Amino acid sequence: MPLQQGSARARQRTVLLVGIAVLLAALVLAVVLASLLTHGRHEVSPTMLKWMDRGTTKNLQEVILGRCYNYITAQHPELGDKDCLKIWESLKDAFIYKNPCNITPEDYQPLMELGSHPIPCNKSLFWSKTGDLVHRYTKSNQNFLTLEDTLLGYMADRVSWCGDPSAPGINYESCPKRNECETNPGSVFWKMASKMFAEAACGVVQVMLNGSVEAGAFRSSSIFGSIEIFNLDPDKVTEVHIWLMQNIGGPQSESCSGQSIQRLIHILEERNFKIICEDNYRPVQLLQCVHSPDHADCRLCTNSSAIL
Repeated sequence: MPLQQGSARARQRTVLLVGIAVLLAALVLAVVLASLLTHGRHEVSPTMLKWMDRGTTKNLQEVILGRCYNYITAQHPELGDKDCLKIWESLKDAFIYKNPCNITPEDYQPLMELGSHPIPCNKSLFWSKTGDLVHRYTKSNQNFLTLEDTLLGYMADRVSWCGDPSAPGINYESCPKRNECETNPGSVFWKMASKMFAEAACGVVQVMLNGSVEAGAFRSSSIFGSIEIFNLDPDKVTEVHIWLMQNIGGPQSESCSGQSIQRLIHILEERNFKIICEDNYRPVQLLQCVHSPDHADCRLCTNSSAIL
């Protein structure tokens, strides 16, 4: 009897040891498979790629979602059917785990479709080298909209993002500048959003340019000069109004009769647009005068001039 009990205990120990060995083998196999699957999904590099511009904005998801919900609920409740979570996911999918110099327009196409919305006629306001002034103006005058006043532009304004082939797939340390590669996440996004904004314009459109820039108010290399101007639809846009704004106190580098503005007018005329150019559009100049009310340029008798 004692011999049978000892044999039973030995068998139990053997079964237990075999079970433990099988469990350990299964665990090791699972770890190996997980490692192989992860490696196959993403190209892992030992360190993040280094670039010259600032990295991805901290808490990017929260920033994008917060701006999206604010836009569709507080500012434009008529857009309440927009799905902010899907918009965020499509933005993330456009760049995460990707080399930031290999971004394509196709990467952003789902985002453009999710974030697009109608732009009322006569409200589109384009700009170049007047970012601070033009956005102060649209905040004080709700009759105009810049790209940054649309849903996509509002969410992305002053925000940066880029991916990296290595985990966690987002580079918070640095992102490429435009001179490092043209096809970086920011450049491709703004080009696509600008194209869509121009295509949606109708009626009378406005463009605010800087007449105090020594190199000329109109630049063919700018987003307005290379993308937006060529995506305005002559069948939908009736007139283009150019507001050429000079800094209070100057310098007055260019007027509506200047070389670069005349080049712009020629391009627009070739595309069959009617153009009006106005030096120092008075409603905008009055906004400039808030900071310099006693300057001679801000006297009530100051007149603006227009070229039709």
